[in-house]
Amino acid sequence: MSEGTMQRRAQRDDQFAQRATRTGGLNRVLAAALAVPVMVFAAACSSDSGSDSGSAGGSASAADGAQGAGGSGDTAASSAPAVEAAAYATLPSACKVLSKKTLTDLVPKGTSSAKEGDSSDTGARASCSWSSLDNNGVKGSQFRWLNVSLLRFESDAATGDAESQAQTYYAKQVKTAQTVTDAKNAKTETVTGTGDQATVVRYDLKKKEGAFKQQTVVARVENVVITLDYNGAGLAGEKTPSADTLTASAKKAAQEVVAAVRSANGEGSGGGSAATTSPSPSASASKSASATPKPTATKSASAVSKATASRASSKASSKKS
Repeated sequence: MSEGTMQRRAQRDDQFAQRATRTGGLNRVLAAALAVPVMVFAAACSSDSGSDSGSAGGSASAADGAQGAGGSGDTAASSAPAVEAAAYATLPSACKVLSKKTLTDLVPKGTSSAKEGDSSDTGARASCSWSSLDNNGVKGSQFRWLNVSLLRFESDAATGDAESQAQTYYAKQVKTAQTVTDAKNAKTETVTGTGDQATVVRYDLKKKEGAFKQQTVVARVENVVITLDYNGAGLAGEKTPSADTLTASAKKAAQEVVAAVRSANGEGSGGGSAATTSPSPSASASKSASATPKPTATKSASAVSKATASRASSKASSKKS
């Protein structure tokens, strides 16, 4: 091989090496250029994935928060104190709360004159009135008028327990009786042995027909308030009745009405003595709560088991025989 040939071959080898070097560099550039979009795409996908995850996590957190808030509300509602149930659920018939004997004493000429008051719910509000006129002609007349009103309260979450409502109304009725216009010689007296609370307010009232003696007894027994109005007058020159006598009769009648309310709710005998001796449901409940409970259900179950075993034994004996 000549020297020129060898030189040309060396030049070709150098050119080839240069081209290869340039091609390799270009390939690396192209590879790098192609890698950039891939990285951008991957980053975008990663970013989108993170956003979705964050949104889902945020939604889950919000849902958990709402659930937690709801749970707190339910807990608060369930932990709210319950209103104590009313002791009495019904009222007696207002025109039957007094015996014929009592009516004869209070309204001797009007025992059959009962007039029931209007009420859309006699189990919650009821009243009855009687009037008596003993007309002696030119010698004058004795007039008597009696009215009994009953109002029963129900427990309510908005207005409170029934007994507290009854206490408030009781105080209001006493105040009303004490503030009658033109009343004279007014006296207020606490009455014992008549329900849980009782007050009598008495006064004189001058009318065109004559001088009236008015007695108002307000009594409360559990969640029921009783207002008994009783007045009398001597008309056309007849003698004015004694306020003390009328007051004593009104007190006795109020006791009988209290007993009737208790009896209508399954308590006491309904007589006058029951008003002073029968314990109220609240007192009975307190005694029951403080007493040691008796396992009556357990005893009953045991008795049933023994009876069943006895019957089974008898049947087995019969089969053997």
